[in-house]
Amino acid sequence: MITIDFAKRQGMTLTDFLYSSIKTQILDGLLKENEKLPSKRTLALHLGVSVITVQNAYSQLIDEGFIFSVEKKGFFVSDIADRLKNGRALHKTGARPAKPKPDNFFADFTSNAAVPGKFPFTLWSRTMRQILASENERLLKRTDVFGTIELRRAICRHLKEFRNMNIDESQVIIGAGTESLYSMLVLFLGRDKIFAVENPGYHKAAEIFRLNGTKCVPVKIDSSGIIVDDLQKAGASVVHVSPSHHFPTGIIMNFKRRTELLQWASLEESRYIIEDDYDSEFRFTGRPLPTLQSIDQNDRVIYINTFSKTLSPSFRISYMVLPPKLVQQFAGKLGFYSCQVSSFEQFTLAKFIEDGSYEKHINRMKNYYRSLRNNLITALENSELAKICSIHEENSGLHFLLSLKSGFDAHKIQQKWKDLSINIQLLSDYYEPPEEAGAQGESFVVNYSGINRGRVSEIVQRMSSAIQAEKM
Repeated sequence: MITIDFAKRQGMTLTDFLYSSIKTQILDGLLKENEKLPSKRTLALHLGVSVITVQNAYSQLIDEGFIFSVEKKGFFVSDIADRLKNGRALHKTGARPAKPKPDNFFADFTSNAAVPGKFPFTLWSRTMRQILASENERLLKRTDVFGTIELRRAICRHLKEFRNMNIDESQVIIGAGTESLYSMLVLFLGRDKIFAVENPGYHKAAEIFRLNGTKCVPVKIDSSGIIVDDLQKAGASVVHVSPSHHFPTGIIMNFKRRTELLQWASLEESRYIIEDDYDSEFRFTGRPLPTLQSIDQNDRVIYINTFSKTLSPSFRISYMVLPPKLVQQFAGKLGFYSCQVSSFEQFTLAKFIEDGSYEKHINRMKNYYRSLRNNLITALENSELAKICSIHEENSGLHFLLSLKSGFDAHKIQQKWKDLSINIQLLSDYYEPPEEAGAQGESFVVNYSGINRGRVSEIVQRMSSAIQAEKM
């Protein structure tokens, strides 16, 4: 049983002292990895404090990654203790840790992994049980290529409230991830079309277009978005863009460039824009920007979004919104397909959206990521890195750029960080070919969505130590 002497708390609140004491016991090895902790009620009775005090302390420890919870089983110690102690030893001795195994980094700024403990398991499981009780017969029936009407209606209402998009449920198509939707669009629009992608940009989209037999060309972007004159010269009929928050630069396409892009699409009947709105839910200042789809007057924009960012990358439900004039054509050409997402998941997600649980979850995650981003940026700005780096495009989405000043070898620093178990990619990695990056190759893409908030200080210390070594 955990024993704590509250007489030593010296003005700290009960919650803060309890949190700090358990954290110290974990770091000192008194509480071992995967060791089960007392229940909230048991520990409260043992220590003579309220259950709320224990609950708040446990919640903070979970948020910082020191412990984790398993539904109906309890609370357990994470493996973070050894990693943090190794990191501290690094700075005391100057020694390098063993080279990390793939996918086992102390901080991985390339990962889209979900934050442990943030998925609303309790709400989701309750919704699943409600669906099993009320929709048991329909769960066994085939769903056509468009998906269940319930989920499509829920998406329409969500887009109206959140993105001010006025669409009909008949325009919505459910897919098992954006990859499946990209492949479906190639089949629908035709392999004879030339597809264009932003350069730098999201490589997976280009790879999928090419694997499906199309010619795919990279088109440069500038500070306003994709360069429409270059798009015209490329001879493309279809272009994939992320105007609300470009990946990886973070650029937001301005209104003038959006108008130019829509004008380009309207000049020929075969031209279409695929608008990828992948992380629009996470804009931290001001209202979400209007979508291209919402200002399109000529039925040229195919809107795509996913639930992977807001729920989990393993949650393979995405959707696209077709222009009204393409709905019947799509049904005629690909209507024989079945929807790739199970009816059970669709019914569950539809109810999750309709009863307000999804909106509440987004708000919680937005607050969490805002706090995480602020902590990370503050730590960077107060470190040695601030002398040689600058931060760009940090007010929207779940990544920003960390740009090196001249005189430093970005590739060498990238490798030093990797040796310290910090995985991060250069902006040049997203150019095609990489040589096109030029000076911008000295920027790092900081995707912070999967890092542990409790490790921020240690992460920045490790990054700073590599810079210090490089300066010497």
